[in-house]
Amino acid sequence: MPIPNLTIIGESINDSVPSTHKFYEANDIGALKELAASQDQGGAGYIDVNVGPRPGAFLAEMVRHVQSVTSKPLSIDTPDPAMAEAGLKAYDRARAGGQIPILNSISPLRRQMFELTRIMPFMPILLASERVENGVGQPNHTAEEVYQTARQLVQEAAQHGIPVEQCIIDPAIAPIGADSEGRFRCLMGAIRMIHDDPSLKGVHMSVGLSNFTVMIPAKRADGSPTKGPLESAFLTMAMPLGLDHVIGSVKRKYELLPPDHPALVCLNDCLKLDGFDVIMRVQEYYA
Repeated sequence: MPIPNLTIIGESINDSVPSTHKFYEANDIGALKELAASQDQGGAGYIDVNVGPRPGAFLAEMVRHVQSVTSKPLSIDTPDPAMAEAGLKAYDRARAGGQIPILNSISPLRRQMFELTRIMPFMPILLASERVENGVGQPNHTAEEVYQTARQLVQEAAQHGIPVEQCIIDPAIAPIGADSEGRFRCLMGAIRMIHDDPSLKGVHMSVGLSNFTVMIPAKRADGSPTKGPLESAFLTMAMPLGLDHVIGSVKRKYELLPPDHPALVCLNDCLKLDGFDVIMRVQEYYA
């Protein structure tokens, strides 16, 4: 059974996935439509559509192809404003039962994408991992910086008629298996600060969950899986603080874990450690 109140944005139709990239290169539209249908049947709440650095007309065609096999709303996933415009123009809201799409993603460096509400209302994913300082983009390194960027983006969304309840903040998840810089602690701190801010009541939060476990082996030394349990451990920690969406796989068995589960114990330990001790603790978990 899926986790209650967790919306999965199906991640598979993404050019960065090697198997999907092959479908795009072969123009195998049938296979791409099968991916959309299988994610719908697997329980995805949204179907992400990312065609990589291809023309906007191709993204528009993919939106139409995907909507021909699912009535789930889509997540139109591109950093390019012109491509996003093409995707939104192609989106058939009636086909999705009246539901508006997600637009992934708007960052402080791409604020002009808010103007696309003139074409179609959407739920923006607001990327809070970077900020603009003296006219130059800078990565956020602390929970406070991520939180302040999230606040500013939600405020700007409101100026374009997008209420806080339609905003999805992405506080940026990083690979736990390579976390020597405290990114996991920063992430959890930012999630808590966003959750505790009364002005952000009703906002949604999401991460690209598969990114959390890309740097670790698929199995522990005893043969049990590593990635699913660690991702579930993160959800167990983050969902009570308001994280309610993930870009993830419908094939992964996400679940809420008991306090003594080894994966959850591992992540709680990681919050107390610094530098390479975090990496060593994760290696201890899977080895």
